[in-house]
Amino acid sequence: MNDCETLEPSAIIAAPAEENPSAWRADTLTDGVLIVLALMLVQRSVGFLRAILFCRWLDAEQLGLWDMAFGFLMLAAPLVVLSLPGTFGRYAERYRRRGRLRTFLLQTSAVCLGLALGGAGGIVWFRKTISALVFGAPNHESLVILLAGCLLVIVAYNYALSLFTALRAVRLSSAMEFFNGISFAVLGIALPAVWRCDAAAVILAWGGANLVCVLGAGLWCRKALAANSFPDEQAENAGIWRSLIPFAAWVMLLNAITNLYGYTDRYLILHFAPGGEGERLALVGQYHSARLVPLLLASLATMISMILLPHLSYDWESGRRERVSFRTNLFLKLAMLGTFAAATAVLAAAPLLFDLAFRGKFAGGSAAMPGMLAAAVWFGAAAIAIQYIWCAERAGLAVLATGVGLAVNAAINLLLLPVLGLTSAVLAAMAANLVMLLSILQFARMLGLGVQRGAWILLAAPASLCLGPWAAVGALAAVSFLALRTDLIFNRDDKAKIAEKWGGYCGKLAGCLSTLPRFGAGARKNSG
Repeated sequence: MNDCETLEPSAIIAAPAEENPSAWRADTLTDGVLIVLALMLVQRSVGFLRAILFCRWLDAEQLGLWDMAFGFLMLAAPLVVLSLPGTFGRYAERYRRRGRLRTFLLQTSAVCLGLALGGAGGIVWFRKTISALVFGAPNHESLVILLAGCLLVIVAYNYALSLFTALRAVRLSSAMEFFNGISFAVLGIALPAVWRCDAAAVILAWGGANLVCVLGAGLWCRKALAANSFPDEQAENAGIWRSLIPFAAWVMLLNAITNLYGYTDRYLILHFAPGGEGERLALVGQYHSARLVPLLLASLATMISMILLPHLSYDWESGRRERVSFRTNLFLKLAMLGTFAAATAVLAAAPLLFDLAFRGKFAGGSAAMPGMLAAAVWFGAAAIAIQYIWCAERAGLAVLATGVGLAVNAAINLLLLPVLGLTSAVLAAMAANLVMLLSILQFARMLGLGVQRGAWILLAAPASLCLGPWAAVGALAAVSFLALRTDLIFNRDDKAKIAEKWGGYCGKLAGCLSTLPRFGAGARKNSG
């Protein structure tokens, strides 16, 4: 983007701004990913149990109402604040190095607060219209008022999470995600149990969980800003907005398209599928059950991509473009292999999930899940690959690739929904995610990313999920053999980096274990 400010790499290296490590502690990329994986293992396990209880307690119609409400909040939250927090991953490091982080945060906070209040007020004012659009009928005004209150909290949560991630404070961002999941599990189980078992209770629990994390993040931010002395260069404040506004516009457009990406299919089911209002909401509930586990896999890859961007941006600003390309390729391949392996395991365990955990209530969701798992693997890969385009500040290409996928999704659903029902949504999700991923990879290649052959091999593997668990296991065995025994997927540089990191962490683990008290023969010798 021509309007964005640029810094010479030599200037960045020669004169970095000094930071207070006690306040803004930046984690390494590998440490950050491992922290996320460790915390997400616990958080997602708790969240998965919570989701199972929702599916057991709520009928398909109430589950559909909650799904539509959640999708609306995810769509509206970045739009009402013009996606300003979405620029932090690219620009927070730049203004921190220039000693202008305080000004950056104060100005963006004030603008986001005003926009969020205006957006929530508009939702309340047009609550009947919003109810008809979101829930398919104008008689859900009370739910819309709950959504307006939740929107304010979610905007604040997203702001804090984007800031911590942008400053590479992965422990803080991961802690926020962790406590958000735990709080939602506690409130999501308590409110339906003691108050009312419907969509309203779940919406209120989601808003309350975000509020708990926002209060904690606010206290920490206040202490951190007080501990740092950033010069307030008022004369250059206009430069902040000259950088942010063009980039934020692209981020907002991409956020809108990305969130519509996951919302369009449900919206079209609610408004264009055959049957009445209750039957369509029930169909959305069936689709929710099919997306439950795939969304967990996609969200894992998306969180890794959020951690990846500030580190890629740091290398990009320092002039290390080859390192950006290497890291993008390595994490792209690791993400696809990891999510495909997890998807294969989930597919093998699907009968236990739907027959036992869900009490056989979601037969349609069970049939739809293999395709949704494949779509989730491709979506996660796209989330990793698109970070290269962000580093190149060619946001228009990211928007175009996502827009093409959205158009494919909408076209297939509009054509096939009246005929195929839920199968149409699955086919649309698969086709759209694959087209989006291919478009992103092609654009990234145009910008200098050499997409390695291992990525292309792994890209084809998720299609085997649609052929059943045995086909998926065979495909996983084949790509695992290629990854371990040949250089077709991971080349020598990849394996050297993986071995280096693996050896480093094994050494740290061995060091920790060596400090533990010894028992047995050693203990008897010491006692003698």
